[in-house]
Amino acid sequence: MHFDSAFGDLATQMPKGLLALVERAQGASKTIADDGLPRRSFLKMGVASGFALGAYPLLAGAQSPAPAAAPAGLKPFEQPAAFVRIDKDGAVTVTVNRLEFGQGVLTALPMILAEELDADWAKVRAVHGDADGAYVDPAFGIHLTGGSGSIKRSYTQYRELGARARAMLVAAAATQWGVAASTLRTENGMVMGAGGKSISYGDLSDAAMKMPVPDQVALKDAKDFRIIGKATPRLDARAKSSGTQSFGMDMQLPGMLTAVVVHAPVFGAKLKSVDDSAAKAVKGVTAVLRMPTDRGGEGVAVVAQGYWAAKLGRDALKLEWDTSAVEKVDSVAQLASYKALARKTGMVKIKADMGPMAKAPKKINAEFTFPYLAHAPMEPLNCTVHVTGSGADARAAIYLGTQMPGFDGMAASQVLGLPPQAVKVHVQMAGGGFGRRAVPTADYVVEACTVAKLAMAAGVTAPIRVMWSREDDIKGGYYRPMHVHRAEIGFDAKGRVLAWDHVIVGQSITQGTPFESMMVQDGIDMTIAEGMREPYDVPMRLSIHHPKVNVPVLWWRSVGSTHTAYVMETLVDEIARATQQDPVAYRLKLMGDKHPRHKAALMLAVEQSGYNKRKLPKGQAWGVAVHESFDTVVAYVAEASVTKGVPKLHAVTAAVHCNLAVNPKTVEAQVQGAALMGLGTCLPGAAITFKDGVVEQSNFNDYVVARIPDMPKIAVHIVPSAEPPTGMGEPGLPPLAPAFGNAIAKLTGKTPRDLPFKLA
Repeated sequence: MHFDSAFGDLATQMPKGLLALVERAQGASKTIADDGLPRRSFLKMGVASGFALGAYPLLAGAQSPAPAAAPAGLKPFEQPAAFVRIDKDGAVTVTVNRLEFGQGVLTALPMILAEELDADWAKVRAVHGDADGAYVDPAFGIHLTGGSGSIKRSYTQYRELGARARAMLVAAAATQWGVAASTLRTENGMVMGAGGKSISYGDLSDAAMKMPVPDQVALKDAKDFRIIGKATPRLDARAKSSGTQSFGMDMQLPGMLTAVVVHAPVFGAKLKSVDDSAAKAVKGVTAVLRMPTDRGGEGVAVVAQGYWAAKLGRDALKLEWDTSAVEKVDSVAQLASYKALARKTGMVKIKADMGPMAKAPKKINAEFTFPYLAHAPMEPLNCTVHVTGSGADARAAIYLGTQMPGFDGMAASQVLGLPPQAVKVHVQMAGGGFGRRAVPTADYVVEACTVAKLAMAAGVTAPIRVMWSREDDIKGGYYRPMHVHRAEIGFDAKGRVLAWDHVIVGQSITQGTPFESMMVQDGIDMTIAEGMREPYDVPMRLSIHHPKVNVPVLWWRSVGSTHTAYVMETLVDEIARATQQDPVAYRLKLMGDKHPRHKAALMLAVEQSGYNKRKLPKGQAWGVAVHESFDTVVAYVAEASVTKGVPKLHAVTAAVHCNLAVNPKTVEAQVQGAALMGLGTCLPGAAITFKDGVVEQSNFNDYVVARIPDMPKIAVHIVPSAEPPTGMGEPGLPPLAPAFGNAIAKLTGKTPRDLPFKLA
């Protein structure tokens, strides 16, 4: 099946590199004919009761061999049937086109749809979508949970879905009562008419199936919202707080086996020899399989009846490795080479005249370092693969928490040698990700499918769950790149910046991936420069170096802003201190009149914190930072101390400008979590380092993450707005570290230039 015939004009919305990947993945598959459903048709969902609104658009990502034709005028992701089910008892099930992995999207998106549907919120439930074409990101045309875009890019989509469903229910009631639809209203899962007449959505379900799907719908005025904007408990809160929630690694299928994989100690290394005799002797071990792994390396999979048997089998393997053909990275040498590069102008991203630098009365010369970071989600990586049938009847089901089910489904089809429509992706709840479950190489999915394929060749036909330990991912996963920044800033006594020469050194995360055509311009990965210069009107020359290193890198929560926010906000603070200006007043002066959202967030944080009005305990100081990422501005006012060289963050006041907050409770939780993760980047031990090509860290004993005792008091305030929502998952992370660092600088007289902080 060719991409263009399956997705139509969605192809025009996608990067060329991604389109090429899709074409390659689907090139060998045969075309599936539409079943010819008329435009105004409906698919029954269930035998006994309930209905789905609209025509179910089962397209390329195909979870069925018999897709329906989408009604003309409506794209797959505009079809209510794929998203709304109303049962006879009035229960409303909303399908969510994003992965829930802690950010609250399994509640917020149903809130949006339920608002326009006028549903009874007490009867609303939510489920994950899959790799069906209906569940693509409407902005990008691919299946994606990332870039803090779940609410931002689906806000209007889910409002319209709810409004279409509501219009069809009203039309059904109007027909039944013989009145004009305009005379009816809806409220809390009911259609209301004159004279106290009313009928429930559940009772209208069958009749609503016969109504046309409206192309155009009127949406509510924000002043009439009764669900959107209200602090709402999460639908998954009870299950998660009680320990009953299932995640991908909890998958259980009849007869299922578990596999673990030994990865090369150096990325891309090959095996010299394998002695698996002791492994095969371990009770419960079913198979030992030599296999290719990510990045051209080799590994060994041990398949067994349960994780512990598989682990013991793996531990019993005797392996020799050949690392002669791959680069063996050393962190000390790499840092030295990066610092040398930073002293040279790279590829120019932003141009500016550096002539005034020579005559500047005041100067700052600064060098910053940021290490590799692991994603370290609480639920390690996993993927369950179940292949049934053979030949033309072969089918595969994969079960995993994934940020890109379409990508992963296509990767599975390639490895297993099946057409895409023969692969069913079952999206599971995930215990964190931070980008690690959105990998362009689909590394852990490819690995799981490779294990399944080799196992079948060895006569093992059972479903196989491939599980990574935390050590597997920390020592052999993907990482936030290491970065070095060098800045030379010339300014006058009033803090007016005359010239700012800035160089960043770091690997590209998108070169060589399907996202390169969209994110790499003139050789520069745009993600590395996110957050530079804005919101400050300064004459900056920004240049970039992208060294090639044998370390796999990937986006990490807030991507480029993880390092750019720290550099910008601490340098601006340093200029303010050097010119004896209050850092808040100085920021406002630099912003001018062009950044009202930054100003609103900053001033709200200042006001709510009592900054410079409330006396802090002895030994504590204020720190301030503000940063925009993913179209959302977050400002922090931090209260911190330093005792015997050990910094401590006591309290944080946050102000968020994300436009309309769909669920303020979710926004608060997101900021709290992001702030704690940002704090974690400051703590000693929060770094991935290499020696002889091998990652030196393995688990939370030597790779530090923030823990409960590190958690400061966090007060979160939201700038009121009725404008469409902007991103929220990641923006809370970047400004935390610089706010903390600026407080430390006030106490010590010196800005921390390295993350994690090194104050000794």
